[in-house]
Amino acid sequence: MTEKIPFWKTTSLKDMTREQWESLCDGCGRCCLHKFREDETDEILWTNVGCRLLDKETCRCKDYEKRHKRIRDCITLTPELLEETDWLPASCAYRLLRDGFDLPKWHPLVSGSFDTIHESGASVRQRFINERYVDIIEDYITDWPGKWPETAKVQE
Repeated sequence: MTEKIPFWKTTSLKDMTREQWESLCDGCGRCCLHKFREDETDEILWTNVGCRLLDKETCRCKDYEKRHKRIRDCITLTPELLEETDWLPASCAYRLLRDGFDLPKWHPLVSGSFDTIHESGASVRQRFINERYVDIIEDYITDWPGKWPETAKVQE
């Protein structure tokens, strides 16, 4: 009996269907945290301040289909945009596949469960503050969102 090879190993990012592309999001919520680009060094400065539509438990958008109407600067990641993007977190599936790596074991497509992203410590669950409760976002700069999750095992 032959084991079926997962689509992300056989299909380029540019050739994926919308459903395949969307399923690559592991629901970590890290990309929905506010970030800044440092003027002098061009470094990405991460915060632990999340978009007001980011759900604290699921780490997914509360209004994904209408998010662009509610959040004017919300970005829709596309294969074309991905080529130029340097602000995705280190553990992001889109970034990993773009850079020639496989999906981590906690990814729902690998594990079969949306819970593993949270169990691994790779999500922002209970680790961010909603932007509605913040006066000065720059006061919440931290580095963990841009790094490989400390509690998650490195890919084997």
